[in-house]
Amino acid sequence: MSYVSWDDFSQRASDAEIGAFVRAVGKIAREAGLVESGYRLLANIGQHAGQEVAHLHVHIFGGKPLGPMLAR
Repeated sequence: MSYVSWDDFSQRASDAEIGAFVRAVGKIAREAGLVESGYRLLANIGQHAGQEVAHLHVHIFGGKPLGPMLAR
C-alpha cells in the first residue's frame, strides 16, 4: 500500500508495516555507519513543512555535526 505522509501512515498502516518501516530506517542508519556518531530523521508533512513528493519517506542526515534543528 502507498502512503502520502507520516500522518496517513500512522492512521492506516498495519502494525507490521509500521514495525517494518522503523526497522528498515534503523538498518539503513546502521549500514551507513551513523548510529555511533548520531543522525537525524526528517519527514516533511504538508505544504508548510516543504513536502514536495506526495509519498511517505524520511530523510536521514548524518556523518557530520548537524547543528540545531531550527535557527535560534
